[in-house]
Amino acid sequence: MSNLIEVVQLFLKLGFTAFGGPAAHIGIMHDEVVKRRKWLTDEEFLDLLGATNLIPGPNSTEMTIHIGFLRAGWMGLIAGGLCFILPATFIVLGLSWLYVQYGTTPQAEWLMYGIKPVVIAIIAQALWTLGSKAFKSNLLALIGLTVFTLYFFGFNEIALLFAGGLAFLIFAYIQRLRNVQPALLLPLGGAALMQSIPFNLSTMFLTFLKIGSVLYGSGYVLLAFLRNDFVLRLGWLTDQQLIDAVAIGQVTPGPLFTAATFIGYILGGTSGALLATLGIFLPSFLFVAISNPLIPKIRNSTWAGSLLDGVNASSLGLMAAVTVQLSFSSLTDFPTALIAVVSSILLLRFKINSTWLISGGALAGFIISSIR
Repeated sequence: MSNLIEVVQLFLKLGFTAFGGPAAHIGIMHDEVVKRRKWLTDEEFLDLLGATNLIPGPNSTEMTIHIGFLRAGWMGLIAGGLCFILPATFIVLGLSWLYVQYGTTPQAEWLMYGIKPVVIAIIAQALWTLGSKAFKSNLLALIGLTVFTLYFFGFNEIALLFAGGLAFLIFAYIQRLRNVQPALLLPLGGAALMQSIPFNLSTMFLTFLKIGSVLYGSGYVLLAFLRNDFVLRLGWLTDQQLIDAVAIGQVTPGPLFTAATFIGYILGGTSGALLATLGIFLPSFLFVAISNPLIPKIRNSTWAGSLLDGVNASSLGLMAAVTVQLSFSSLTDFPTALIAVVSSILLLRFKINSTWLISGGALAGFIISSIR
């Protein structure tokens, strides 16, 4: 029971304070469960990260479900996910009500102005620590660097992830064949048209259930799915409403997928919001419940373990690429650069908890915006 209480306390706190999107969430979780609480080793954390990248759904939410399960069993699986999701859900519900009443989204530039530089520092620290564990050989470091580079040329994230895993698997396979039987080695050679369909809750729920079951990748991929289904295929949303939904997901803590809560409220009130949230997140609980017991078997398997090593290296390459992108939009002037540097020092030298750093960043953003 004490373990379950710990899971509830941690992920409820993160549900209210974890700003910045999946990469930031991963960095914060690493700080909390590996460095501070010692629930997992770096290697175990990396394996969970690799496993979440192999299944559809929101990666950071699935990490909370994995960690909750490992710490407190099946009750932890449910509690970890719910405690991370529900705070953002209720915050988005309140903002959705304001949006419907007043027709606009709240302005929170000052909040993100101060928080984004802190998020960069948190992610950078996690990358530095995890990189020493993930890049166990020069080839794995090369795979990570290659994925990092190709990301900026527009290559699909999921394709890069699996390509990195398969590349290391093939290399490991060839190496083992050389050790056993060198003589056997041989040379290796559109969107639907706009239409209007009458709204109903069951169709909305099934649409979000489908999205949660098949979506890989970033929030930008989520945006494409939502637009194709709710703007083009069903005709239930305008482009502006969709943009507002994603904006709400970005300026609130917790998973970006709570944009579904906003859309559900606009379309069907509180019932619609709750059904949309259930639909998009339910597959994650099922996928984690199925895949978590397999992770130790994958790690202990010679071939599957090599695949996981490659996926882990690719994951960090993608995470680093996203961090660079975030840096360009987050460190926009001297004050934000200073916030990032001070946050890094406090995090690395004085081990300040990431939650306090985020709160301090929000306060700094408010003060600087007030002065201006």
